[in-house]
Amino acid sequence: MLKDVLSTRLAALELEDLYRNLRLVEGRQESKVVIDGREVLMLASNNYLGLANHPLLKKAAQEAIKQFGCGSGSSRLISGTMELHEQLESRIAELKHTEAALVFPTGYHANVGTISSIMTRGDVILSDELNHASIIDGCRLSHANTLVFRHNDMGHLAHLLDSCRGYENRLIVVDSVFSMDGDIAPLDEISTLARQHKAWMMVDEAHATGVFGPNGAGIAEEFNLSSEIEIQMGTLSKALGGSGGYVAGSRELVNWLINRARSFVYSTALPPTVTATAIAAIDIVSNEPKRRQQLRDNADFLAKELTTLGYTLANSRSQILAIIIGATSQTMALAAELFSQGIFAPGIRPPTVPDNTSRIRLTPMASHTPEDMEYTVSAFAEAGKKLGLLS
Repeated sequence: MLKDVLSTRLAALELEDLYRNLRLVEGRQESKVVIDGREVLMLASNNYLGLANHPLLKKAAQEAIKQFGCGSGSSRLISGTMELHEQLESRIAELKHTEAALVFPTGYHANVGTISSIMTRGDVILSDELNHASIIDGCRLSHANTLVFRHNDMGHLAHLLDSCRGYENRLIVVDSVFSMDGDIAPLDEISTLARQHKAWMMVDEAHATGVFGPNGAGIAEEFNLSSEIEIQMGTLSKALGGSGGYVAGSRELVNWLINRARSFVYSTALPPTVTATAIAAIDIVSNEPKRRQQLRDNADFLAKELTTLGYTLANSRSQILAIIIGATSQTMALAAELFSQGIFAPGIRPPTVPDNTSRIRLTPMASHTPEDMEYTVSAFAEAGKKLGLLS
């Protein structure tokens, strides 16, 4: 029977410390939450700016319900396109310095639908080896030839571009901030290579939207490359505190996606509440740069202090701090010990990360106080010594 086969497979996962279960967060998403009946500091959320429970977002959602109701009723191409969708897409295009934008139900939908609709058999995609799973799946579904270059290795990318000159359509696709290491793609160098080899460029700004750039538009804005990147993708579900994904670029790009991106065409449109909160979140990001600075200060403090303690951190240049432990069993033991001290920072294990690189993925928020950050460091110090991870 199927359940017997699955039971055996699940038992094997448990033996390898790879079994996962769902942890219930009671109440609101805040800098402190209640999990399994215990109040803990939330240091595993993508709610980077602390907007998920912001009063203005809640007000926007309430007003949207009053005016537009709860659901969109259909896919965008049938009858689901509402005023709020057009307002949000106009606001995203303005933020991203592009002609147009298109909203998808999730960031996963955006990546899979965009890549698989633009690229096809006879084309070639050049993808960073640490790109998000949604990019990888988009490449697979496109049936294009996919060449994977070593992480942030521009020499290897240049070599691969040289090797595929015979392809008419070539797309370079990268995360701007890599979700498990926290480092940043060298978009300036990639842009130069793309121009030299007449390749297109797509950037996933999921973990950069709202966090980087003078106006919070992301790494493309930070590097002043918005006009050089044909496809800018991002999410509304992380720093913007809501849900959904988007793609920004030329009007022709958006029109093509409306016609051919299956994850857009065959999905129900975002509900009015979610759409309205995204508009409110973009306004806050544009008007309150101090939130980005507070997030940066918190991340810099933790990175410095944890390194001083003796922990090994990946080469992060963002709000994502990867504390590399290595062994899965030690990583999960550290996560459990931290939880007992009031810190929620679960372990990240294979297949999410490569073998022998299990880690604690630490993500502070702008809403964490200096006292929260100091307590976090002290908890890591005590837990590390107790488990023999620190001398």
